[in-house]
Amino acid sequence: MPQPRKRFAQHWLRSEQALEQIITAAQLKESDRILEIGPGTGILTRRLLPIVQSLIAVELDRDLCKGLVKSLGNIDNFLLLQGDILKLDIETQAQDFPKFLPLNKVVANIPYNITSPILEKLLGTISHPQIPAYELIVLLVQKEVAQRIIAAPANKDYGALSVRMQYLAQCNYICDVPSKAFSPPPKVDSAVIALRPRILKNPALNPKQLETLIKVGFSSRRKMLRNNLKSLIDGDHLIDLLTQLNLNSQVRAEELELEQWIELSNKCKSILP
Repeated sequence: MPQPRKRFAQHWLRSEQALEQIITAAQLKESDRILEIGPGTGILTRRLLPIVQSLIAVELDRDLCKGLVKSLGNIDNFLLLQGDILKLDIETQAQDFPKFLPLNKVVANIPYNITSPILEKLLGTISHPQIPAYELIVLLVQKEVAQRIIAAPANKDYGALSVRMQYLAQCNYICDVPSKAFSPPPKVDSAVIALRPRILKNPALNPKQLETLIKVGFSSRRKMLRNNLKSLIDGDHLIDLLTQLNLNSQVRAEELELEQWIELSNKCKSILP
């Protein structure tokens, strides 16, 4: 087994239990066309390939790519792309291999140091969601990030990330994965999450405005929402809006549910230039 590289934040998952929970959460079918990010030594890849129609793996480490080609290169439903997932245009790179497209699910143990940009790559943003959307995204991430993604209002982990992710997808916490499940063990525990992209029945009328409200609203957690938003919304107007939403004028950002953020955005006057 190759030595993990610190600069790539590499930790090899070795827990059979964790691997099975990832696969179960992915609800795999024979027709699935999977994207795997950072296959590493291929421990998850080998379990996925016999179950699905095809799998495209994107790996940055050239040495790991050599090992994957040597061990899996002759498998017909496996396509390996060497490169940075954040920069790679997968559809263009795989256009000569039509049976691998379109991708409909993502199953991956992603590098923790680029979790946020990977989430944006896979889901998009509130104002520019990923289209077409993946049917299901199952990721192994840092436990702290997983807790923030699925957090409910009034929870210490609930923040801007929670609202953005829950706007874009149904977010489910699958299981904990302790640091000892990896070699070498990382300094943090991990968790498996499942994200099912969706379009809300009552989306924001102005998604860009909602993004701005969320970002500024959570800019200082200790402050009341009206103080965080005073640079965007006139104080009296904001208090009126909060009253319409049956919210106390002293409410803080972490107390608003997703639907209340959407309604606040829909009711307030334009705050964008």
